[in-house]
Amino acid sequence: QVQLVESGGGLVQAGGSLRLSCAASGGTFSRYGMGWFRQAPGKEREFVAAITWNGGRTSYADSAKGRFTISRDNAKNTVYLQMNSLKPEDTAVYYCAARSYGLGLPIVPHQYDYWGQGTQVTVSS
Repeated sequence: QVQLVESGGGLVQAGGSLRLSCAASGGTFSRYGMGWFRQAPGKEREFVAAITWNGGRTSYADSAKGRFTISRDNAKNTVYLQMNSLKPEDTAVYYCAARSYGLGLPIVPHQYDYWGQGTQVTVSS
């Protein structure tokens, strides 16, 4: 069983930056594909970014391209989401997710096996 704990959320002004972290335990982190999703009030959970087991490939939602960067450190069992040029519409709870199959870059939530509890990101205008 894999446990995921997100951190790094908070309140930031538009144009600012945040770096989210997701620490994993209870499994072999280096085997897992990882993803970040977000959910705003009244909206469905949506894909933000994904990364393969070794960081060799990444994928981003159109809304994240050019502003967000996903990365991972398998020695620290941690995946990151660097978010720059934040906009009010980025306000949401951000979740990290892990999938047992380390290849591929799925963008739908049901293809992930484990989820963190989420961290709130609020961007003020």
